[in-house]
Amino acid sequence: MSDAQRKIGGAGARITAGGALECAWQCVAFYFALLVLALVCLTWCPLAWLLRRVLSAADGRRVGRAAVQRVWHLYFVLLRSLGACRFDLSALDALAGQPAMILAPNHPCLLDALLIASRVPDTCCVMKGDVAGNVFLGPGALLAGYIVNDSPVGLIRAAVGELQRGSPLLLFPEGTRTGLGSGSVNPLKGGIALIAARAQAPVQTLIIETDSGFLGKGWQIFRKPALPITYRVTLGRRFAPPGRDHAALQGFIAELQRFYAGELDPHRPRS
Repeated sequence: MSDAQRKIGGAGARITAGGALECAWQCVAFYFALLVLALVCLTWCPLAWLLRRVLSAADGRRVGRAAVQRVWHLYFVLLRSLGACRFDLSALDALAGQPAMILAPNHPCLLDALLIASRVPDTCCVMKGDVAGNVFLGPGALLAGYIVNDSPVGLIRAAVGELQRGSPLLLFPEGTRTGLGSGSVNPLKGGIALIAARAQAPVQTLIIETDSGFLGKGWQIFRKPALPITYRVTLGRRFAPPGRDHAALQGFIAELQRFYAGELDPHRPRS
């Protein structure tokens, strides 16, 4: 074997060994991050359960939402430090301290609400009933005064109340995560138009982009994705609240649907 062939073979062996080490590190980083998440939830949830019973509703909201923001901010710092994720969430900082509005993102994965709540203070999230009943997430979410969407009438009343109180309301217009093969966005639900009209609150669209299907619809939490995962959130168009008549509400939803379809078109040039 010539010297050149030996050098090529040695380089190939080093590349293979480097790839194996990188794969092993990704596994360690991913499952370590899950372990930390479980420990944080197991520590916080009993405390949140207790605080909900001793604090007033207003104090519970303040403490609960501050804890959500701080804990998830630190957790995302950990993910970044481990090399598991890359985050570009700086656009959300412009929303702090602004008048109450509806924050309306697209919904590619389960982390979407946490990405936003980690950067926008006092965010009130609209959540599904199964989140409220989850032993890991429920106590903290209920302490924070998040709204359960199990009753349309109750949801609208509570959402309007939060906006009138001055809190930003995080509401996913699709109502569920965008499924694979569903296109860029699911058909939007009409509730967001009703809430915006009754509260006379603007709707700030948010565009969430990721290069992974991790925690998308059908993805099990223990299934390791390719790392690192990139998440980017940018501010979209801000819509003025619609009128209360049926035509205005329907037109608002149609315009919102067109906006998301255009922004999330995979063929659209990206900056």
